[in-house]
Amino acid sequence: MKTIPKDLNLESYNFELPEERIAQCPAEKRHDSKLMVLDRTSGETEIKSFTDVPDLLPEGALLVANNSKVIPARIFGKKPSGGRVEFLLLSPVPLIVPTATPQGYKAVVKGLLRSSKPTKIGSEVKFDCDMKLTVLGKGQFGLSDVELEWQGSLKEIFETCGKIPLPPYIRRVANETDNERYQTLYACDDKAGSVAAPTAGLHFSKEIEERLREKNIERVEVTLYVGYGTFSPVRTTDIRDHEMHSEYIEIPEETARAIQKAKDEGRAVIAVGTTSARTLEGAFQQTGKICAFKGETNIFIYPGYEFKVVDRMLTNFHLPESSLVIMISALAGRNHVLNGYQKAIENEFRFFSYGDSMYIR
Repeated sequence: MKTIPKDLNLESYNFELPEERIAQCPAEKRHDSKLMVLDRTSGETEIKSFTDVPDLLPEGALLVANNSKVIPARIFGKKPSGGRVEFLLLSPVPLIVPTATPQGYKAVVKGLLRSSKPTKIGSEVKFDCDMKLTVLGKGQFGLSDVELEWQGSLKEIFETCGKIPLPPYIRRVANETDNERYQTLYACDDKAGSVAAPTAGLHFSKEIEERLREKNIERVEVTLYVGYGTFSPVRTTDIRDHEMHSEYIEIPEETARAIQKAKDEGRAVIAVGTTSARTLEGAFQQTGKICAFKGETNIFIYPGYEFKVVDRMLTNFHLPESSLVIMISALAGRNHVLNGYQKAIENEFRFFSYGDSMYIR
């Protein structure tokens, strides 16, 4: 039996998290969160507030944020028998290419199906908003290929009839507050296709953005449509055996130019969240340079990886044994990260999507 180095053993990324530390609701104001500052060289930590961020970032720093928007992708329909079916659309709407039909449109997409009795291949599900689906294929963990048929605008159907797909660790039904607060302020309407928010960006308020502008700290944007992999745990003991999901990413030309300029001038490139980091490093992995990019990435960042673009990161606190806590361990060191997490627990930080934040510098 082979010996797996600690940094590559999934169990090394486990930690005990009390249930009460999982944030169930957003803070009263976007910037009303604690901030843990983690020095990735020394492992030293400081406890601050997110309102301190403009003063903590180095002058001339370049923030790179994910502008994707969460779509109300969870929708409920019925089988011909009357059985209720929940469908979570995973294919980003902006990337769906429909085919015209006499009745409207159709397209093959991916999604998660949930019902009291499993849906079979060939099963039909009808929804109230002029849409139905037919199950074409079943994969692991509820992932299915389905054909959607609809009339009108698919985006409008989900916006009218769908629900914001809150993560499973938020144990309540999504409400009107989530429609606003589970989106970043800079989410673009034409980038509506994520099924989970790029949560590090949820802390940015108008007040914070104004103070950043006053300090000449620029923000540029990339797009990553957050998909199924957000909910998909690492299941291999040796993390090197984990097959990472693919996600569609875009880096506009002006963003690439701004990043290259910051690099040339020795200014810090700070990823706002793991999705922004994955976009930048994933594109570099495929091209070998900083440049405009459109396509998919399945990059899996774990200790031993040397970051090529990202210097620092603003992020939230992630699930035990997740690909996200593994990624930030590649940037800051596993021991430093887990020690920081333990201090966060002791100091009653709120964890996960609506939780508090960390600045890795």
